[in-house]
Amino acid sequence: MHDDHKCNCEQPLVPGIVEVIDIKEETPDIKSFYVKNIDGQGVPFNVLPGQCAMISTPVGEGMFSCTWQEEQEWLQFAIKRVGLMTDDLHRIEVGQQLGIRGPYGNHFPIEESKGKDMLFIAGGIGLAPLRSFIKYCFKHREDYGKIQIIYGSRSYADLCFKDELFDLWPKEKDTEVFVTIDRPEEGWDGEVNFVPTYLEKLNPDPANKMAVTCGPPVMIKFVIQALEKMGYSDEQIITTLEMRMKCGIGKCGRCNIGSQYICLDGPVYNMVQLRQLPPEW
Repeated sequence: MHDDHKCNCEQPLVPGIVEVIDIKEETPDIKSFYVKNIDGQGVPFNVLPGQCAMISTPVGEGMFSCTWQEEQEWLQFAIKRVGLMTDDLHRIEVGQQLGIRGPYGNHFPIEESKGKDMLFIAGGIGLAPLRSFIKYCFKHREDYGKIQIIYGSRSYADLCFKDELFDLWPKEKDTEVFVTIDRPEEGWDGEVNFVPTYLEKLNPDPANKMAVTCGPPVMIKFVIQALEKMGYSDEQIITTLEMRMKCGIGKCGRCNIGSQYICLDGPVYNMVQLRQLPPEW
């Protein structure tokens, strides 16, 4: 660890306690958890789109994207079951309590994007962090131009937030939603394509546009290549590296890339910033 690096140790390491007030099954292995303070009044902290929080259970703790909500009535986390800690989370029920601390990291460029058209490109659980920025744009609709959302997953069952994708978002002003799945399946008459290929097929114009992407690392790699091929500049391409974060305070070093600690300096970066880092992301 660099000698001049300061960890974020002033943030409380003792988690606050929240109660699970609702659980929604998004896909066979993704659930959304809604939490608020145990006294029933509001949330333990406010978040901006793109920020994360640490959730703890008796099994362990993990860093998860936290969904922005201007009213701050609850915090929402969409969590994929991938191991011991998330298995434990997926077994909890409404009324149970969790430890939580945060917020951690920076946020999406909500100010710098004002006046621009917005292109959101997501795969799988990668829609969860982008959804906060999307919701922010809808809430402050007059500040942003046309909105395009391209989203894909392995199958129809694996698509997150289906009610928003197919019902709510397409009804928003100047908004287009494009959904694809990886392989043909019975009952699906929509697009069948990988997200980067579908992006190239749609070929959205880069003029006055910000492109924000999140998903599996291999998807992000090919999405960035497709955007560059279509004429998007490094300043126009934004992604998030939150999958690398572990402790949230710059102490463990797991998220270190060159001079950057993703949990402190990120997780949101544009390509200008990423090109200054070693090619480890």
